[in-house]
Amino acid sequence: MLQDIIEVIPQNNYQLYLKFDDGKQGIVDVSQLIQFTGVFQPLKDLEYFKTVKVNPEWGTIYWDNGADLDPDVLYSLITGQFIPIYGGNQTQSTKIAN
Repeated sequence: MLQDIIEVIPQNNYQLYLKFDDGKQGIVDVSQLIQFTGVFQPLKDLEYFKTVKVNPEWGTIYWDNGADLDPDVLYSLITGQFIPIYGGNQTQSTKIAN
Protein backbone atom coordinates (compact mmCIF):
# COMPACT_ATOMS: atom_id res chain seq x y z
CA MET A 1 0.00 0.00 0.00
CA LEU A 2 2.56 2.54 1.11
CA GLN A 3 0.19 5.50 1.23
CA ASP A 4 1.33 8.38 3.40
CA ILE A 5 -0.92 10.17 5.84
CA ILE A 6 -0.95 13.87 4.98
CA GLU A 7 -3.56 15.17 7.45
CA VAL A 8 -4.87 14.24 10.87
CA ILE A 9 -7.66 15.91 12.82
CA PRO A 10 -8.52 14.59 16.29
CA GLN A 11 -12.21 13.89 16.85
CA ASN A 12 -14.15 12.90 19.96
CA ASN A 13 -13.67 9.64 21.87
CA TYR A 14 -10.25 8.57 20.53
CA GLN A 15 -11.23 8.95 16.90
CA LEU A 16 -9.03 10.49 14.25
CA TYR A 17 -9.89 11.85 10.83
CA LEU A 18 -7.11 10.80 8.46
CA LYS A 19 -6.37 11.82 4.89
CA PHE A 20 -3.89 9.94 2.72
CA ASP A 21 -1.81 11.19 -0.18
CA ASP A 22 -4.00 9.34 -2.70
CA GLY A 23 -7.08 11.26 -1.51
CA LYS A 24 -8.60 8.46 0.56
CA GLN A 25 -9.95 9.69 3.88
CA GLY A 26 -11.97 8.55 6.82
CA ILE A 27 -12.21 8.19 10.58
CA VAL A 28 -10.58 5.49 12.69
CA ASP A 29 -11.28 4.70 16.33
CA VAL A 30 -7.85 4.31 17.91
CA SER A 31 -9.37 2.82 21.08
CA GLN A 32 -10.31 -0.23 18.98
CA LEU A 33 -6.71 -0.63 17.74
CA ILE A 34 -4.58 -0.30 20.85
CA GLN A 35 -4.52 -0.96 24.54
CA PHE A 36 -3.61 2.10 26.55
CA THR A 37 -0.49 0.52 28.04
CA GLY A 38 3.23 1.05 27.57
CA VAL A 39 4.04 3.78 25.07
CA PHE A 40 0.29 4.20 24.41
CA GLN A 41 -0.66 4.83 28.06
CA PRO A 42 -0.39 8.65 27.82
CA LEU A 43 -2.90 8.57 24.93
CA LYS A 44 -5.63 7.58 27.40
CA ASP A 45 -5.69 11.26 28.43
CA LEU A 46 -7.89 12.74 25.70
CA GLU A 47 -6.15 16.10 25.84
CA TYR A 48 -2.80 14.41 25.16
CA PHE A 49 -4.41 12.17 22.52
CA LYS A 50 -5.46 15.31 20.64
CA THR A 51 -1.82 16.44 20.32
CA VAL A 52 -1.33 13.91 17.50
CA LYS A 53 0.75 15.12 14.54
CA VAL A 54 1.74 13.98 11.06
CA ASN A 55 5.38 13.11 10.47
CA PRO A 56 5.86 13.66 6.72
CA GLU A 57 9.15 11.74 6.69
CA TRP A 58 7.50 8.60 8.09
CA GLY A 59 4.14 9.16 6.36
CA THR A 60 2.27 8.43 9.55
CA ILE A 61 0.94 9.98 12.73
CA TYR A 62 2.75 10.22 16.05
CA TRP A 63 2.73 11.68 19.52
CA ASP A 64 5.66 13.41 21.24
CA ASN A 65 6.17 10.48 23.63
CA GLY A 66 7.25 8.28 20.69
CA ALA A 67 3.95 6.49 20.03
CA ASP A 68 3.01 6.06 16.39
CA LEU A 69 0.70 3.89 14.30
CA ASP A 70 1.37 1.91 11.13
CA PRO A 71 -0.06 3.83 8.16
CA ASP A 72 -0.77 0.59 6.25
CA VAL A 73 -3.04 -0.64 9.05
CA LEU A 74 -4.83 2.71 9.19
CA TYR A 75 -5.20 2.77 5.39
CA SER A 76 -6.63 -0.75 5.45
CA LEU A 77 -9.19 0.21 8.07
CA ILE A 78 -10.34 3.24 6.11
CA THR A 79 -10.43 1.63 2.67
CA GLY A 80 -11.24 -1.99 3.55
CA GLN A 81 -8.26 -3.14 1.46
CA PHE A 82 -6.14 -6.09 2.46
CA ILE A 83 -2.65 -5.68 3.87
CA PRO A 84 -0.06 -7.78 2.01
CA ILE A 85 2.01 -10.13 4.17
CA TYR A 86 5.40 -11.07 2.80
CA GLY A 87 7.09 -14.28 3.84
CA GLY A 88 9.65 -16.34 1.97
CA ASN A 89 8.71 -16.60 -1.68
CA GLN A 90 4.97 -16.31 -1.09
CA THR A 91 2.78 -13.27 -0.79
CA GLN A 92 -0.38 -13.52 1.26
CA SER A 93 -2.97 -10.98 2.22
CA THR A 94 -4.79 -10.35 5.42
CA LYS A 95 -7.64 -8.04 6.25
CA ILE A 96 -7.75 -6.13 9.48
CA ALA A 97 -11.16 -6.43 11.11
CA ASN A 98 -13.06 -3.20 11.63
